[in-house]
Amino acid sequence: MSPQYFFELSGESKDMPKAEVSGCLGAVADSFEIVSSGPGYVVASFDSRFFGEVADRISLTHSLGRYLGEYDPDDVSGLESAELPEGTFAVRGKRFEGMMRDVDSQGLVRKVGGILSRHNDVDLKHPDFVVKMHMSDKVRLFVEERVTDTDLLEKRKVSERPFFSPISLHPKYARALINMTRVRTGGTVLDPFCGTGGIVIEAAAMGMKAMASDFDEEMIAGCRENMDFYGYRLEDFDVMDIGDIGERFPGVDAVCTDPPYGRSTKTGGEDIEEIYRRAGASIPKALRPGARAGVVLPHPAEFPGMELEGMYVQRVHGSLSRHYHVFRSPPA
Repeated sequence: MSPQYFFELSGESKDMPKAEVSGCLGAVADSFEIVSSGPGYVVASFDSRFFGEVADRISLTHSLGRYLGEYDPDDVSGLESAELPEGTFAVRGKRFEGMMRDVDSQGLVRKVGGILSRHNDVDLKHPDFVVKMHMSDKVRLFVEERVTDTDLLEKRKVSERPFFSPISLHPKYARALINMTRVRTGGTVLDPFCGTGGIVIEAAAMGMKAMASDFDEEMIAGCRENMDFYGYRLEDFDVMDIGDIGERFPGVDAVCTDPPYGRSTKTGGEDIEEIYRRAGASIPKALRPGARAGVVLPHPAEFPGMELEGMYVQRVHGSLSRHYHVFRSPPA
């Protein structure tokens, strides 16, 4: 029986962090099961040999580690049988979005620590490992084994690149988009509206073969400059119209893209909705059969001939929302 792992999700989007967990596990693990999910968490069962790669790829998860179980705040006695790693520990509790306000969290931390200290010594300052207490609809505990490196992702955000445009996905959302397409490490990822390269940078950082195209020659040059800046390489690239990608880049494992939108966007004078329509017709031609496309648009959309597996909304500001679509091409 495979061990169970707890994913402590970030709160930027209601459903997208959960979808990223499933997508990432689908890309990495031979098999997996979502055991349970709820406010701010996912519990999944999968072989421990895949844990490192999952932890390396995931971006909308704060931390993850081996699951210890769920408890009512009034009764955590079941923890007496919990198996911990060797070494000293500390318990750290966190309410998800202010839930369980009527529960004394510090008192509960002390109660949990008291039970677990029967087998391991407590060290609040320099513990060998941390037991996290996630408080939402119930109290759930896990041994924290990996924390997402948000500092590294911040260093790759648009304002830190030598060539940038103000409209670009944050690296954590670019990474989530890639994960939701379930592309495996070493697979090919194409961004046909590459812009300054935010998506292909993350694809290369995740160990994929990054490919890029854009109708704007300046963007391709800037994308290449940014890739060089971070020490990554483009597997292939071209200056071209979206309508030609199927012939130029046939059989890729995933298309991940954030097409242009907004008044300041360069479109070559073409209506933006017409660009989206043509993208919907061209993207399936570039994908291998059964592969997925992750497409960010300012509104819900359908791509004829492709199955919409999911759509996840990110509120940006005012009336602007990003809709993260995951489409799947027909099988062979």
